[in-house]
Amino acid sequence: MPVRPADQVVTEASLALLTVPALAKLPPPSEDSKAKAAEAAAKSAWSDKVAAFKLCQAMDRVAQDYRQKATAAGKEASAPAATGDCVDPGPYAATPVAEKPLEASGAHSPPGNATTPPSTKATDAELKGGPKQ
Repeated sequence: MPVRPADQVVTEASLALLTVPALAKLPPPSEDSKAKAAEAAAKSAWSDKVAAFKLCQAMDRVAQDYRQKATAAGKEASAPAATGDCVDPGPYAATPVAEKPLEASGAHSPPGNATTPPSTKATDAELKGGPKQ
């Protein structure tokens, strides 16, 4: 069995140590980040549709220009091929992220009626009626 050089062993060991942190698991994404990712994906899909629509229009213009120039020059231009119509995707319509109701967000009041005002200048001893311990 051949002996490996020390440099190769050190390099392999350092690479092994560097790959260990890469195996750490990330925490799951929050609902807010999931919503933002879905919105970004929707906008990207709409942008792709707009780009395809503009490309379709450009190809139709080039083909029409070619046919006009060919017939003007006295050449026989081929009939246009049957392709699908260019479909305009329309304006981007952002769907707002559904807001949680106040009760579901955990921002509700504690149960029971308030027995004291929310803020007072009285000390704890004055409120409890005894000396401070």
